[in-house]
Amino acid sequence: MNGILLIDKPAGWTSMDVCAKLRGALREKRVGHSGTLDPMATGLLVVLLGRATRAAQYAEAQQKTYEAAVRFGVVTDTQDTSGMVLETHAAAVSDAALDAALARFRGEIAQVPPMYSALKVNGQKLVDLARKGREVERKARPVTIYALERTGRTPDGDTCLRVACSKGTYIRTLCHDLGRALGCGAAMSALRRTRCGAFDIADAHTLDEVLLAAAQGRAEDLLLPTETVFAGLPDARLTPAQERAIRCGAAFSCTLPEGRYRLFGASGFLALGAVEAGKMRAVKSFYEIGTDTK
Repeated sequence: MNGILLIDKPAGWTSMDVCAKLRGALREKRVGHSGTLDPMATGLLVVLLGRATRAAQYAEAQQKTYEAAVRFGVVTDTQDTSGMVLETHAAAVSDAALDAALARFRGEIAQVPPMYSALKVNGQKLVDLARKGREVERKARPVTIYALERTGRTPDGDTCLRVACSKGTYIRTLCHDLGRALGCGAAMSALRRTRCGAFDIADAHTLDEVLLAAAQGRAEDLLLPTETVFAGLPDARLTPAQERAIRCGAAFSCTLPEGRYRLFGASGFLALGAVEAGKMRAVKSFYEIGTDTK
């Protein structure tokens, strides 16, 4: 089973919980995803199946969009409201003060990864160290906030934000840093991913829908083709001789402009290709081994 499955992840599940469940239900060992969502978060989880798992590095690198809620006046050890409260402060943040603070976080910024994260330092996950009460020094990393705006309030009075950002951005940390900039502290109270690259939450399926489809033998009907990861790149249709070259790991001469292409042969999508100095070569192949053409 090869392709992309868009899941609307429920709260309480880790991203790997979802992959493990699908691995059994779909009887496919090769299951991955394009970016972790914390257990409290919901929304778009791009799941890659079979040979499509080879596209994980490209899907993970794409811009992502989130709807978040931030609670001012509270600081927690996890930087969200699931953690232990460390500080509370009076918080009366005006729209003008918030808008001024938001402006400081747009563009390229530096983030210090939270201790409660899966990042490793000296071979150990930060979250494992944090659960033992330890804190280690973390280097700030550059991330890009493409868009950041307030969109309203929750029924509980938390502030709603829409964030479009680069790979590696921690929305929890963004909320925490925003509270620090405003002098009152803050913690993320909700998070929902709505977009990842070309994929949108509107096209996602609930886990229950996928499990039912799998039980009825129609799970493949829910898959998107692997090449949708590279939406926006031009297509190149290969001759049989060119397809054989790609399958053999060889380059071939072509007149296409330099750049990257989705390569298709008689059997369908073959590879992500690149043209350099008049030569086309495969950057990453996606055809099943043993399905050669004559």
